[in-house]
Amino acid sequence: MIDAAVAKRIKLIGLDVDGVITNNAIYLGLAAGERVEFKQFDIQDGLAMGLARRMGFVVAWVSGRYSDATTLRAAELRIDEVIQDRGARKVPAMTEMLLRRGIGWEEVAFLGDDLADVPVLRRVGLPLAVANGVDEVKRLAAHTTQASGGNGAVREAIELILKAQGRWDEAVRVFLEDRGETADGR
Repeated sequence: MIDAAVAKRIKLIGLDVDGVITNNAIYLGLAAGERVEFKQFDIQDGLAMGLARRMGFVVAWVSGRYSDATTLRAAELRIDEVIQDRGARKVPAMTEMLLRRGIGWEEVAFLGDDLADVPVLRRVGLPLAVANGVDEVKRLAAHTTQASGGNGAVREAIELILKAQGRWDEAVRVFLEDRGETADGR
């Protein structure tokens, strides 16, 4: 569980991509002589990111490499911010984004898995790690998910934040109402 006071400050949920939003696998090939790259994304993670946005969070993807597959999925989910820094220098790009949005580092939750995430995790208000994260990341984390990256870890982290804020039931209600349903099935 995470501290409710810390969770209540969160305005932005930052997510590493490879190994957090994806299962860390990259499929490369050629199609019509062009390089193509495929990644696997978890549907429940996608639903949770949409739910987080609906509940007023800014959702940011912060990757240490560029990928068309990442760009396509982020556009499909209408992710608020997508940072793809080929040099895996995430802090400068995030600093610019936070300044532009008027959000402080203490108002950020970040879910990471590998060494490129360490500088970010050292700055954020709520550092989180996925189950398959490296030891250096897990040591910095206030919480480590039970799920591994690409297999529901993002959903778990978002649900954890909303529950710590006391807003999970509201989020479920909003999700169902958006679809013309009610929590009691009517």
